[in-house]
This record gives sequence, C-alpha cells and structure tokens, in this order.
Amino acid sequence: MGTWTSRAGGALALCACLVGATAAHAQVPERTIDEIKAEATDRVQRGAYPMLGLDPKDVAEAFSKIQSRDRDEWARGFEAVADKYLRDAAATSDPKVANADYLKAWRLLYFAQWPVPSSDGKRAAYAKAVDAYMKHAATLDPPVERVSIPFEGKSIIGYLRLPKAATGPAPLVLAISGLDSRKETVAESYNQLLDKGVGYFAVDGPGTGEAPLKVSVNAERMFSRVLDYLVSRPEIDKSRILVHGVSFGAYWATKLAVVERERLIGSVAQSAPVHEFFSEKFTREGTLGNREYLFDLAPAFIAVVDGATDVESLARIFPAMSLKTQGVLDRKTAPMLIVAGVKDTQVPMSDQDLLLHTGDVPKDAWINPVGGHLGREAKGWTDPVIFQKVIMPWELRLLGLAR
Repeated sequence: MGTWTSRAGGALALCACLVGATAAHAQVPERTIDEIKAEATDRVQRGAYPMLGLDPKDVAEAFSKIQSRDRDEWARGFEAVADKYLRDAAATSDPKVANADYLKAWRLLYFAQWPVPSSDGKRAAYAKAVDAYMKHAATLDPPVERVSIPFEGKSIIGYLRLPKAATGPAPLVLAISGLDSRKETVAESYNQLLDKGVGYFAVDGPGTGEAPLKVSVNAERMFSRVLDYLVSRPEIDKSRILVHGVSFGAYWATKLAVVERERLIGSVAQSAPVHEFFSEKFTREGTLGNREYLFDLAPAFIAVVDGATDVESLARIFPAMSLKTQGVLDRKTAPMLIVAGVKDTQVPMSDQDLLLHTGDVPKDAWINPVGGHLGREAKGWTDPVIFQKVIMPWELRLLGLAR
C-alpha cells in the first residue's frame, strides 16, 4: 500500500520507508509491434495507463489493422475505429449518446497519436482528438472554456472550468500534463473537483499538445504567463491557486513552487524529475527501451526537447535542466506534496528523496513502496485511485475545503 511521509514536522505521519537508491537500469531493445500489442492488450484489460477508458474490443480491432511499428500505420489503425464513433455521434439526435461517442472517439484518437504526434498521421490524429474532445466538452455543465492566452507571438491554449454554484471567487488548480498525457487527460481527472467547489485550468506541458514552445531551461515562463492570466480573472480566487504536474509536468510544478512561490498556495509533484534523471547516464540507461513505458520513451523526449535530434544531443542538453544545477532546490518553496513509487524506472527515486530533503518548509509525501511511475500499481493503486484518495484530499485540505 502507499505510505504518507513528511519531512521535519509536517502534518502527516513520518515513515522511514523512503528509499533514495536508484534501481538498476539495463538498456534493452524497444518492444516489437507484437510485444506492444501484447502489453497494450494486457493493460487495457487491467485499465492501466495509457489504456485508461479504452474498450478492449476497440483496441483489438485497431490492432488488426496494424502490422508494423510505422507511426502513420499506428495512427490509421486507431483513427479508423474512432471514425465510426464520430459518424455515430454526428448521426444521433440523442445528446447523451453523442457525448459518449465523442468521448470514445477522443480516447482512441489520443492513443492514435501516442506518445507524441511525431508523424503526419499522428499529427492528424491529434488534431481530430482535440476536436472530438471539444465536442464532448461542449456538453458539460458547467461548460469548458477553451482559453487562448497571447504569448511571445503565439498562444497558450488551455481549458478553464469553474464550479457552477460558486458564490464568490473559486479556488483553482493549474493542471500540467506530462510527456505523453495531454491537457484533455488532466482535465478529465479534475472534472471530479468541480462539485467540491474547485475549478481548474488544464494546459499542455512544453513541447506537447498545443504548447507554444518546447522544453528548455526557462520554459516555465509559459506558466508564469498563465498565472498572469488566471489572477486577472475575477471568478478565480488568486490567493488559492494550486499547481499539479504529472510526470514531466511535475518538473514544472516543482520549479513553479519556487519561482512562483508568492502566487501559489501549494504544489503537487507526481514523479518529478529534478536531478539524476537529467544525467547522461540515466538518459541512456533509464530511457532507451524502458519497459515500464509502453514504447518510444526516448523518441518522445527527443520530439519535445528544444534542440534535441537524437539520443546524443538529448544527453548533452538534459544536464542543464537539473533543478539542483540551476540552484532551484535550496530556495524558498510553496508547500508541496510529492507522490511517487519506489519501483519507478522512468524517474529515479533518488530525485524524490532529494526533493523531499531540500527547501525551507516541510513537505508531504505519499510514497508507494511497491509502486512504479506516478506511484501506480497494476492493481489497487491505479492512477484514478491515487488521484481520488491521495491528491484530491491533500489539495482540498490545503484549500481549506476538507470535510
């Protein structure tokens, strides 16, 4: 099971189970298409990431059309199944049926572009995924507002959703997606907080989705611009804004807890890469062929990092991203919740240990001794369970809304 810990006097019970050692990593080949199919089929049956919400029959049908690792062939296979739902949604006069079909189509199209839209076919699938999601979002009550924030000659696109029955400015979570999740996926999680009186602004991390810039040492300026916008909205309580970053999004949530400390009431960092992750050794041994990741972890990072064209250039660029190297970790920070799994092979556990023991205020942590990336397990502590039982309660407590 998961374990709450706290550094130096936090509100949660102290536990000595936090492990700082990094698991051994051996570079292995990427999965073949048959191995991908077998692993994905197992994950969809368990409801495991990145297959959350997908129908096993739909996945099987898509795989029947895919015979290689070709990215466009992958996209076409899942897009063909999604198109059936899009046609059904357009043909029905029942809004509930249409909404269910748009949601199914979005999930399939999201997986069609997974992990990143790095080919023409995957880019086309991603565009259709966003369109399907917005058609689903249009049926929600209260509605999702698609926001466009001017930024350096481009635009930051995000989804703003506020509680319907708010009697005054509402507290809000700035939800940042990870390497292969999207603002749509984190929005689906945070829809659960609306009836608790909390709104959200969901946004793609740098280099992903519709983000206007790639990953770099100062790409957090994009989120500072988002905060400028959020505090300008009278419907939002600017004194109660949290940030939650998932996976690589947790890197930004960690940095924002320092550089935007005065504008954030707290930060949730879920499997945050902060230092060792960015070492040349870990880039080569922990990223290439990683089996906890379904496929193409290294190519995904190469696609989202500014200046990266291959593993060699990624290994040269990454060390400067270290928050220890940048001198961020020892500075004053907003309250933080660290969520992680000891058996994570995508982000070294030593990074969570380092993060827990730096800064100037006590930090809370939920560490799953048998959990992998994000603290998740195959059964039991899945992504939705961790969100509902760990992250939401902490956020509500910090916002003064715990019941």
